[in-house]
Amino acid sequence: MTFFTHSPEETIKLGEKIAKFLKKGDIVGFTGDLGSGKTTMIKGIVKSLTGYEATSPSFVLINEYPGKIPVFHFDLYRLRCKIEMETTGWEEYLDKGILLIEWADRAYYGMLPEGTILINLSIINDKRKITIKGLKTGRIKNDRQREGIKGTKSSST
Repeated sequence: MTFFTHSPEETIKLGEKIAKFLKKGDIVGFTGDLGSGKTTMIKGIVKSLTGYEATSPSFVLINEYPGKIPVFHFDLYRLRCKIEMETTGWEEYLDKGILLIEWADRAYYGMLPEGTILINLSIINDKRKITIKGLKTGRIKNDRQREGIKGTKSSST
């Protein structure tokens, strides 16, 4: 499913909607160019699930947000090799909560298990195209139609 947002606020709101459908053990991989809105969307997910304000973990690799379901926010941007990823101990987090992984396309082959939810964000003029794969997105679409995500359009892909 593909969504279009026209502002950071709309991207955050879409993240909040996505959060409603995540459960313990889910892994969500985010891809997209610098400035495409990966951290912005994660802010909505983290706020909805834990009440915390998310920040980019680029310099610390991981931020942990406690809550009913803990959220672990990884940023792979600075990783240079498979060994660096292995030393993070990321696998220890798999069953403890929800993993949000920025720059998931930098993960080494086979790192992300089957069933990982993938969200790609791209910049198109002044809006963001957000493509979601692996999540039962019909629930988001129906929720969007009931409550509305102001200015957000969706299409099936």
